[in-house]
Amino acid sequence: MTFQIFDEATGRKVPFTPLHPGEVSIYHCGLTVQSAPHLGHIRKEVVFDVLRRWLTASGYEVRVVANVTDIDDKILNKSASLGLAWYELAYTNELALHRAYQALGCLPPNYEPRATGHIPEMIDLVTRLIDAGHAYAADDGSGDVYFDVKSWPDYGELTRQKADDMMAAEDGDTRGKRDPRDFALWKGHKPDEPITASWPSPWGRGRPGWHLECSAMAVKYLGEAFDIHGGGIDLRFPHHENELAQARAAGYPFAKYWMHNAFVTMAGEKMSKSLGNGAGVAEVTAQFPPRAVRLYLAAPHYRSTIDLSEDALIEATAQLGRIDAYLARVGVVGPGASAGPVDFSADDLPADFAAAMDDDLGTPAAVAVLFDTIKAGHKALDGGDVDAADDATQAIRAMLHVLGLDPGDPEWSGGSGGSEARAGEALDGLIGFVLDERAQARANQDWATADAIRDRLAELGIQVEDSPTGARWSL
Repeated sequence: MTFQIFDEATGRKVPFTPLHPGEVSIYHCGLTVQSAPHLGHIRKEVVFDVLRRWLTASGYEVRVVANVTDIDDKILNKSASLGLAWYELAYTNELALHRAYQALGCLPPNYEPRATGHIPEMIDLVTRLIDAGHAYAADDGSGDVYFDVKSWPDYGELTRQKADDMMAAEDGDTRGKRDPRDFALWKGHKPDEPITASWPSPWGRGRPGWHLECSAMAVKYLGEAFDIHGGGIDLRFPHHENELAQARAAGYPFAKYWMHNAFVTMAGEKMSKSLGNGAGVAEVTAQFPPRAVRLYLAAPHYRSTIDLSEDALIEATAQLGRIDAYLARVGVVGPGASAGPVDFSADDLPADFAAAMDDDLGTPAAVAVLFDTIKAGHKALDGGDVDAADDATQAIRAMLHVLGLDPGDPEWSGGSGGSEARAGEALDGLIGFVLDERAQARANQDWATADAIRDRLAELGIQVEDSPTGARWSL
């Protein structure tokens, strides 16, 4: 089955056909680093990490670029309120973003450009738009440059809106604009802003507008046309609509497909830094296993809203326990386990799993196949069918890798997800020591001590299973 992707411009699923056979280029908007990331932000990272893994498993060579917006109104305002240099605040939160990537087992982008490193490219794009008659410098001496929305008849094509039906944002700055709907490409330096937050340009010192940044960086690193542009649903309008308009108006085909993941909400309200209801990634992963948090974010369909609650994370932790109980039974995790990354081919993946993932990244159905295969694996083990159990284990680990949940992957086993791995190694060692004591008691026929150790472990939520090759444990 060909991968089906939801086409934002038409509102329906269409067959995915990359621009270059065997290659896929993806650009997704990274964080504006005025604050540390919360689960609403990091859901996007998980979604596009799963997409990348699935396309790679399907045989494509995938290249991913994800920017960091390190200059912006919000960064300047936040840093001023905290008494910090704007670049210090931005870099601190950029590091927090990287730790969040790592905590949830996300593969790093092939490249992660910063907006401040691409000012010349942005100035070139503005100049190109002015020369084409689609942008103008404000005549009020502000140094601002705006995109002329009326000059581009296709404005609104991504969100299927008509420009004449749109209204300007009530809180938008209208200084120097010919039309309230025009958006800033370049912002002239203001006296109350740090001089370090401005760069020389043909229109005076200033800094780029948010929308301009992504278009310039995407074209530089992925070319004038690339396959997929994505981000959170809140970026669809106006950010991505404006990106598309300015890129097309400059003569670039730009993105062929657009993908947007839905919100993570709390009590039905969008998780937001400005509202203060964001659950920080560091805080959540300190309370729940990082792989369980990733499972919570990856299991729902990316276009469906998910609500954050302690019960939901407890349920995801229990689901992870079911996965790891099977992996412990076959020796992938637990005492003495040394499983590395799984080596698999597309043929190892169940057909129903592949069909679900090909259906616009249908992770709910794919996760259901995963748990069905775990049941089949247990049944094969119970019946002594070693070959069937081995096949099930290979399929389970292949599916877990695609979902970014395989504990043998470097992201979880001492690489970028090292904190959970180190904790797991310590737990393995500690329980292994206790089980050695129990084994010695059994060898001495001290059944009371052996049973007491087993019962105490059970009270702590650790199940011990005796087998001909020794005791195994699971949570």
